[in-house]
Amino acid sequence: MANQKHLQELIDKLHIERNLSKEEWISLISGRTPKLSHYLFSLARKERCRHYGTDIYIRGLIEFTNYCRNDCFYCGIRRSNAFVHRYRLSEDDILTCCHTGYLLGFRTFVLQGGEDGFYTDERMVHLIQSVKELYPDCALTLSAGEKSYETYQRFFDAGADRYLLRHETADFSHYKRLHPLCLSAKKRQECLWNLKEIGYQTGTGFMVGSPFQKAEHLAEDMLFIKKLNPHMVGIGPFIPHQDTPFADKKAGTLELTLFMLGLLRLMLPKVLLPATTALGTIAKNGRELGILAGANVVMPNLSPISVRKDYSLYDNKICTGEEAAEGSKALKERMDAIGYQIVTARGDSLISSI
Repeated sequence: MANQKHLQELIDKLHIERNLSKEEWISLISGRTPKLSHYLFSLARKERCRHYGTDIYIRGLIEFTNYCRNDCFYCGIRRSNAFVHRYRLSEDDILTCCHTGYLLGFRTFVLQGGEDGFYTDERMVHLIQSVKELYPDCALTLSAGEKSYETYQRFFDAGADRYLLRHETADFSHYKRLHPLCLSAKKRQECLWNLKEIGYQTGTGFMVGSPFQKAEHLAEDMLFIKKLNPHMVGIGPFIPHQDTPFADKKAGTLELTLFMLGLLRLMLPKVLLPATTALGTIAKNGRELGILAGANVVMPNLSPISVRKDYSLYDNKICTGEEAAEGSKALKERMDAIGYQIVTARGDSLISSI
C-alpha cells in the first residue's frame, strides 16, 4: 500500500492543481483508507460550499420509455431481456408529470429513457417545444442515448438545455467487455464532444465497480472527464440485475463511489454532482453520504407510479419514499438534518459552456 502521507499530498496536489497523472490517480485510488477519505470529504465539502453554498438542487426525473435497441450486458432494460414489462409514456403523460413536478417546486425536468425508435426526431422536437412553452422558467435535460450530431442540434434548437450521456468507462477495451460489438467507447465519446460543441450543458459519468474494472480504468475515467470538462458528472455503483449476463457479478461499493465523488469535486469544483438513485439503493443513507462527500444534486422520481418499477436498470432500484417526488417533504427533512437545504431553482452549472 502506498505511503499515506504521500497519498494525502496527492489529495493536496489535486486540490491545488485540479489534476493528477494517470499513475498518481491509480496510486490514490488503490491506496485509499477511511482516514484518507475523511480528509478528502472535508476538502470536497469546502469546495462545494465555496461555489454552491449548502444548496441542493432537485431534478424531476421522468423515465419516459423502457424500450431500448441496445443490449448492454449490465442493463435490466436491455433489448434481450424478455422479462421486462415494456412501456412508453405519451406526450400528455409526460406533460402531466411536469405539471405535478412544477407544483412541487421542480425547475428542472430530466427526460430519461432507452434508445427507443418510437420517439422519432419529430416526436421529440414537439415534446421539447411543448415542455418549454408551458414551463419557460424550467431547464429541460434529455438522457436518451447516442444520436447523430444533426439530431442533437434539432433537440437543442427546440429548447433542450442539457444532455446526460454517461461514458460508462473511458477505457476502450474495458468498454468492449461491458457492451456488444455494435457499440464503442469511441462513438460514445464523440457524442459527448458533439453535445459540448452544440452548446448543451453536458453531463457524463461512469459506473463504479463495474465488472472487470481496475484502478487503471477509473484513472482513465478521471483523465477523460478532466479533458471533457463537463457541466455534470453522474456516477454510481454498479448493481447487478438478475436478468442480465452480469447477474452473478459483484456490486460496486458505497465506499469507493463516495471516494470518487470527493475526487471529482476537487478536480472540477464547479461541476454539478448528483447523489444518485443507485447510492440510495445500496445504502439507506447513501444520498446523504453522497452530499457529505461533495455532491449537490438529487433526482427524485416524477414518473407515473404505475411504471416506476418497470424502469429496472438494476435489482431493487428504489422508486418510492424519499426517492419519489411525492416524498419531497421527507427528502427535504433528511437534507436539513445534515445541514443542507433543497432549493427551488434551475440549478445551472457554474462551468462555462464555452
